[in-house]
Amino acid sequence: MSATLGTLLHELQPDWKIVAYERLSDVGQESSNPWNNAGTGHAALCELNYTPQAADGTLDPAKAISINEQFQQSRQLWSTLIERGVLDGPSTFINSTPHMTFVRGEKDVAFLKARYEMLKQQPLFEGIEYSEDSRVINKWAPLLMQKRRKGEPFAATRVPSGTDVDFGALTHQLFDHLEGSGVDVRTDHEVRSLKRQSDGTWQVKYRHTIGRTPGQVNARFVFVGAGGWALKLLQNSGIPEIKGYGVFPIGGQFLKTSNPAVVAQHKAKVYSQASVGAPPMSVPHLDTRVVDGEASLMFGPFATFSPKFLKNGSLFDIVGQVRTHNLWPMLRVAFANPDLITYLVSELVKNHGKKVDSLRTFMPTAKDDDWTLIQAGQRAQVMKKDPEKGGILQFGTEVIASEDGTIAGLLGASPGASTAVPIMLGLLARCFPEQYAGWEPTLRELIPTMGQKLNADADLAERSMSATAATLALTA
Repeated sequence: MSATLGTLLHELQPDWKIVAYERLSDVGQESSNPWNNAGTGHAALCELNYTPQAADGTLDPAKAISINEQFQQSRQLWSTLIERGVLDGPSTFINSTPHMTFVRGEKDVAFLKARYEMLKQQPLFEGIEYSEDSRVINKWAPLLMQKRRKGEPFAATRVPSGTDVDFGALTHQLFDHLEGSGVDVRTDHEVRSLKRQSDGTWQVKYRHTIGRTPGQVNARFVFVGAGGWALKLLQNSGIPEIKGYGVFPIGGQFLKTSNPAVVAQHKAKVYSQASVGAPPMSVPHLDTRVVDGEASLMFGPFATFSPKFLKNGSLFDIVGQVRTHNLWPMLRVAFANPDLITYLVSELVKNHGKKVDSLRTFMPTAKDDDWTLIQAGQRAQVMKKDPEKGGILQFGTEVIASEDGTIAGLLGASPGASTAVPIMLGLLARCFPEQYAGWEPTLRELIPTMGQKLNADADLAERSMSATAATLALTA
């Protein structure tokens, strides 16, 4: 998010002085790190929670279309940046990887078929395929079908134009370009406080993590792209807009294999239905990952719990966030989500063998010795006030900005990095209303269809996706 915003601002106002502060010794080491996420270029091609089913059985495509529209903007910006030499060759951060959904049982098969029938009519989902034939699914993803029990109802959808994205590599390349263009990127610097000054600027106090040397700078605009710690810094700023917000940290683990014999049999990201009571971010999936040119497979996530808001956070994060204004919303979330607590406890007691057993619902031939557990990133899910329920747990991202637009931050997770571009476009419009109209011509050079709905124009959607596929070396 910070790399994307910095890149956009530098393109729009190359005369502005930009400084980025990073606590760790390198950028992109938390949620953007390729092993801390699944690398799915989220376009709602395979994620069932983006097509909710109403009580009467009808499906709503609006969320799926919206997420796909947003990802297309990200693809367009990345394509433009490749053409301008800002980013390296596309295979260094993005690769074609079909997106699939695989379900079992009559109820879920009926749901998936209805979803397919609905989405195949949408221009942004052109090319989606559906099958209940084991021979077809075996061609798409052999590991799903080997030694599968006969007589079990199953079905799958497949979209060949899906992607696997190394958001860590993307973050590095964006910051490398910014640093080479005069932006000051300071690693090993931890921001400690944000204080509004009488002239409307913000005093940013920081500390060098090596030697603990303090420092400060004044800024006309501050973006807090600190992942789980964004809440802490926004609370420290004292802006009233952060009142009532809290976050609930959910950690994760993945099973990973680099066994060439196993990896060679699977090239897809395969999602399924979430367990009862599980949050949407915990939907099980078996994924191809390509990091530094090497392919591997990951399965998960398995939820873990830590009071830290970041993988490299503090054990006191979860209690340190409590204020009088957010205590009641957080308590209401706890009372209203017993299924989530039950789910977390059930996940925590699973050993390695039980986790491989979960994998076998996808891959019946999985062997314990082929798979190792890796610790993924922390996801700080938003808790906030709700006029009816008192407090709600929100799965998604939310931009919090001061009324005058001089400070903003991002809370939450998923689909996160995939939709960083439209989220940051919204932030620019919100925080720089006087400049935004003058920026629009440049923004349209970077993102040609900005302001247009691709799904409403099949020809435009096809031209846009074909153009970005060519530049990004993707399957159209």
